[in-house]
Amino acid sequence: MANWRTWTCILAAALPLAAQAQIDLTTFDRGMAGPRAQVLVLGTIHLNTLPASFDPAALDGVLDRLAAFRPQIITIEDEPGDECDLAARQPAKYGPDYCPSTAAAQAATGLDIPGALHEVGKTLKAWPAQPTPAQRRRLAALFLASNDPASAYVQWLQLPLAERRAGDSLDAALVQQLTRLGTRNDESYQIAARLAARLGLPRVHPVDNHTGDLIDVPDIKAFVSEIEAAWAQADGVFKVRKQREDALAKAPDLLPLYRSVNDPEGLRLLAEANVVPAMRAKSAQGYPQIWVGGWETRNLRMVANIRETFRERPGARVLSIVGASHKPWFDAWLGQLQGVDIVDAVAVLK
Repeated sequence: MANWRTWTCILAAALPLAAQAQIDLTTFDRGMAGPRAQVLVLGTIHLNTLPASFDPAALDGVLDRLAAFRPQIITIEDEPGDECDLAARQPAKYGPDYCPSTAAAQAATGLDIPGALHEVGKTLKAWPAQPTPAQRRRLAALFLASNDPASAYVQWLQLPLAERRAGDSLDAALVQQLTRLGTRNDESYQIAARLAARLGLPRVHPVDNHTGDLIDVPDIKAFVSEIEAAWAQADGVFKVRKQREDALAKAPDLLPLYRSVNDPEGLRLLAEANVVPAMRAKSAQGYPQIWVGGWETRNLRMVANIRETFRERPGARVLSIVGASHKPWFDAWLGQLQGVDIVDAVAVLK
């Protein structure tokens, strides 16, 4: 009887440990049929921080390396049209300027965002291998109406110079808008759109999401103050990284900058500096920890949006261009998905 009681106690003590055992989901794709998706996450600085005198030709070396990877899908850190439509329908929650206005494109096409998204989907399903200039102009207008200007610019860049004009739903105001996009210091245009056009892709895919990091707290000033105080604990990491990036950004070739930005050890330090001080900060309201929850929610939703871009294309080659601080989360979570391999960004940039 004593032995039975002893073993009962041992088993009872072990049960919580057994209940906590986690299933390793990353092994389920062993022996999968067909090719595995290859996902390259390119961490980037935000080019809008560079001076107006910045020459996009400095990115040519980066574009050459990325073109050699041959991505079939390119994602960018911009809000997709359906999220913009959601926000526009709830201005009290998201504010009146969550996304740029599509009023000019709606006037030219007669389509609101949902209508334009439907037309974009229908058009791309029947997209020919050799589109006419009229088809490209029409699709560019539809992308603008769906709040996807980067994809509109992809079509614009693939038009011969003589065909970059009004017509086929592109009016003078939209032509002016597309022309201005080419002058913006923005990775969505100077890297993603230029690369997509070079590879003959019809579009890029906006995957950003801010619906989950719209923090609702009673004292926003205290919230910001506590987050900044937490980050100050890792101020040295941020300063060293910023100084290195600023120095490399002055070079006529930004390839060394992108190698540095995507260095795994530097990204580890950046990720720790973003989150560890916030998780350890003492706060009566838990504000720093709430910020981390919003940060994780945003990254999870962005990763889900990326997954959706190749859901129907197993084995696709995917390039995701995103601010460098997101890259550790993207690599970790995308790498846990079934049939997905993460590509070494530094190796691609060599």
